[in-house]
Amino acid sequence: MKNVGLDEAVHGTAGGAGLAAASSAAAGQIPPAHPGAERAEQGTRARIARLILENGPLTAAGLSGRLGLTPAAVRRHLDNLLAEGMIEAREARCYGSRGRGRPARLFAITDAGRSAFEHAYDDLAASALRFVAETLGDEAVAEFARRKISDLERRYRPVVDAAPPGGRVQALAEALSADGYAAAASVAPVAGEAAGEQLCQHHCPVAHVAAEFPQLCEAETEAFGRLLGTPVQRLATISRGDGICTTHVTAPSLAHSRNTPDDGDITTTIGGISA
Repeated sequence: MKNVGLDEAVHGTAGGAGLAAASSAAAGQIPPAHPGAERAEQGTRARIARLILENGPLTAAGLSGRLGLTPAAVRRHLDNLLAEGMIEAREARCYGSRGRGRPARLFAITDAGRSAFEHAYDDLAASALRFVAETLGDEAVAEFARRKISDLERRYRPVVDAAPPGGRVQALAEALSADGYAAAASVAPVAGEAAGEQLCQHHCPVAHVAAEFPQLCEAETEAFGRLLGTPVQRLATISRGDGICTTHVTAPSLAHSRNTPDDGDITTTIGGISA
């Protein structure tokens, strides 16, 4: 499938329809009397959809602050995107006591919304990272990847920390699934004994870019280890052609089973491999 530029994918071209034009047609909207004003509306709508795609589920208030628009204006665009099937609404989880009033709603991108951006976003991101690598070197790409993943890590930290010790991997899987990674957690047996868990991601929104820049996968794996507080090891990735991304999560009891008295370093053995 041909990749197109981001502006073409979002706004369309003179000879075709982009995200906004196609979604308006799907909603059966009548062409407006002032096409310039409608194009501005479509552009704002596309910006909202892209923010949700790139940052994960957001509230109307969060979008309002990022865009500098009134909450009423943001909700109007959200209603349009909901009607077009580009986003979906879900109730935000609440940990601990919550005040009176209706719980906040989070707006997440749908498969249809993701598909509208996927190829153009991949092409733009890959081009940008190639420029960074050529001008600043591979370490600059790695630093970019770490900073990008740190945003994900900050959002997931409260969810993982609130989970019981035995449910942290499952909590992380659910948080990843909410962002479109279709993740699941399962026990990882070794020699008949539970040596930890496996975190499987059946979808990767940046797989095409990660195939060229594995620093993205490496930064994500490091973040998983910090979030779960135990060594992790990436066993398979979609970007390398595997069917799913699989991460082995060492059981905390094994992670601390061998502590050398000289320097305090922890050595963990996973399936015969020391980590």
